[in-house]
Amino acid sequence: MSNGFFTAMIIAGIPLLFATLGELITEKAGNLNLGVEGMMLIGAVAGFGMGMSTASPLMTIIGAGMAGALAALVYAFLTVTLRANQVVSGLSLTIFGTGFSSFLGTNYIGQRMPREIISFFKPVSIPILSRIPIVGPALFAQDPYVYLGLVCSIVTGFYLYRTRPGLYLRAVGENPSAADAAGINVSLYKYIHILTGGALCGLGGAYLSVVSVPTWQDNITAGRGWIAVALVIFARWNPYRAIFGAVLFGGLSILGFRIQHLNIPQSLLNMLPYLVTIIVLAFSSAKKSKLNSPPKGLSIPYFREER
Repeated sequence: MSNGFFTAMIIAGIPLLFATLGELITEKAGNLNLGVEGMMLIGAVAGFGMGMSTASPLMTIIGAGMAGALAALVYAFLTVTLRANQVVSGLSLTIFGTGFSSFLGTNYIGQRMPREIISFFKPVSIPILSRIPIVGPALFAQDPYVYLGLVCSIVTGFYLYRTRPGLYLRAVGENPSAADAAGINVSLYKYIHILTGGALCGLGGAYLSVVSVPTWQDNITAGRGWIAVALVIFARWNPYRAIFGAVLFGGLSILGFRIQHLNIPQSLLNMLPYLVTIIVLAFSSAKKSKLNSPPKGLSIPYFREER
């Protein structure tokens, strides 16, 4: 594997990593949100619009994250407060996000990110570490957004497995009745982490429109949100494994550009990431174990008076 391809795999996997972390945190809270694609698209158009308006990298990131969180807030209100069906609510969010981004994105077609933002997100080499063979250029000579994604994954893992709030979060996802009886505010934990998950999904979408392809394209996520939902299962609800999964599927998404000389039909190569996603889901469903089991309270609405 060449250094260039390994580097490209990581770049292609970053939007998947953000989205996977966002869905993972949401599911750890006991909510299945199939609106990842919609939140990514909303974050993509919001980040692009904020970048065009302010030419500020910080405001671009904040705008994308807030847009994703606001979209997740609608989902949280429906599923936590109103106890609406989580699958239907998530699918509705995806449909809304697709139409919303297309509507707002019409004004940005053909426009390119300001030079200030493009320059800010250029690759930054970390001294000494970037000189390590293969791994160095791929991990330590990337743009700041890539570093942010890797840091978010590590922080998420530390939060889930090494902090008391992370323990409470896992308790809420596994058995909300027991968590409530222990004095944990179940609804508050669900709201906070659903919104955090939405913000991460928004950041994943913004990476595509702001950094990867700094021009607006309709439906720029191209189904990555659905792959992220499958990646949560592939990673066994573990944020550290999510890094490997995102890089792997990122590599599959760009494989077609690397093997064009083999005269394999492009349509088959484009289908490869989604085909592997189906295989992963089928394999994960067939192989039952405690290691790859979802939170026991996943997708089950909680009503305090029923405990």
